[in-house]
Amino acid sequence: MESLQNCEPDRRGLFFFFAVFLAFAAVSYASVEDDEYWRKRAEVAEARARAAYNPDPESVTNSFNRAVHRVLEANSTRRSLRGYAGKCLATNPIDRCWRCRKNWGRHRKRLASCVKGFGHHTTGGKDGRFYVVTDSSDNELINPRPGTLRYAVIRSEPLWIVFARDMTIRLSEELIVNSNKTIDGRGARVAIANGAQITIQNVHNIIIHNIRIKNIKAASGATIRDSPEHFGQRMQSDGDGISVLGSSDIWIDHVSMSNCADGIIDVIDGSTAVTISNSHFAHQNNVMLFGATDSAQKDTIMQITVAFNHFGRHLIQRMPRCRWGFAHVVNNDYTYWEMYAIGGSQNPTIISQGNRYKADPNNRAAGEVTKREYTPEEVWRHWTWRSEGDVMQNGAYFIESGPPSKRSFLRSDFLKAKSGKSVGRLTRFSGVLKCQIGKRC
Repeated sequence: MESLQNCEPDRRGLFFFFAVFLAFAAVSYASVEDDEYWRKRAEVAEARARAAYNPDPESVTNSFNRAVHRVLEANSTRRSLRGYAGKCLATNPIDRCWRCRKNWGRHRKRLASCVKGFGHHTTGGKDGRFYVVTDSSDNELINPRPGTLRYAVIRSEPLWIVFARDMTIRLSEELIVNSNKTIDGRGARVAIANGAQITIQNVHNIIIHNIRIKNIKAASGATIRDSPEHFGQRMQSDGDGISVLGSSDIWIDHVSMSNCADGIIDVIDGSTAVTISNSHFAHQNNVMLFGATDSAQKDTIMQITVAFNHFGRHLIQRMPRCRWGFAHVVNNDYTYWEMYAIGGSQNPTIISQGNRYKADPNNRAAGEVTKREYTPEEVWRHWTWRSEGDVMQNGAYFIESGPPSKRSFLRSDFLKAKSGKSVGRLTRFSGVLKCQIGKRC
């Protein structure tokens, strides 16, 4: 009997076991908002975002449109670019700034002076040294291996990150990018694929350029280093391609993105001064979400330019879906959508200029470009959603709102973007470019 009694569990041991278990569980499921480090980081990021907010957004759209006019006037003798296989041809003001220079590889940082739109102050890692990624692995989350992308993006100093060779990087957990970084995939075929997402949270001054992002999965969460001084427990990530949270001065350019578990790009939590340009999107339900919830009034400062992108095949909705802020959607090419192209709630301002909206001729129910969500007409008819110079094809139509004769958000010298008839030229080279060192892109 003595031996059997000794086999019964010790109550003190059980209490200790459960105390340790509950403590571990509390850490494992702790929200990032409970971390004092992230609270302080969020406060700094919010102050930067408010400083980046432009109280006169039409001045930015005017400047952008002038640049488009100059490029198209210079190329006015060019005809259709369909099937173009000639010498390098930069067809919009962003690309014209750098693309057709043979020595771009020796002057990579020139790219930082080329951004237009609300993200025009973004310089990324221009003020830092180059860092070459030589290792495509992502096995160490707390102490990333030197030579990996994760090691580079968490550094405190500005860095211009390039790649030694072609590589596909499967992120084991979300990649948390620190401020003042450029991820520059030119000169190699670089893909973030079959793993976790890129997270830009409570930081500023980020450029992501010329990489593929595809087949992104939700990750379970882990202890992850986000700077040389800090690591902490992260919750499950959503499986967006790129998540921008509480950040400012962000430029995403010439990326090709598809098949992400949640959305392709989210810009939320008071982020602002963002440009998304020259990119190609395909095979996705939710494409872009600007503003996470109807209660997040901090997204009132959100200002985003979406320009020269090709919204390609097998996209369903949210190109973008906006709340609260100001979106300038200009000179993009929309090739079908299964539900709607542009949607929103909570009174966002959406200026659609010079886009080409091509509805699916086999889906007559989805001809409408716009969708106001969860809001009666007597409310949304006062929102400013304007279509100017857009081209509608296959029965596409844009329902405008806001008083047509009272456009206080615009200056009298407001210049319209080029007509949607020019979109084929402006977006001809959207997505990842085939850039080789010593040759024009």
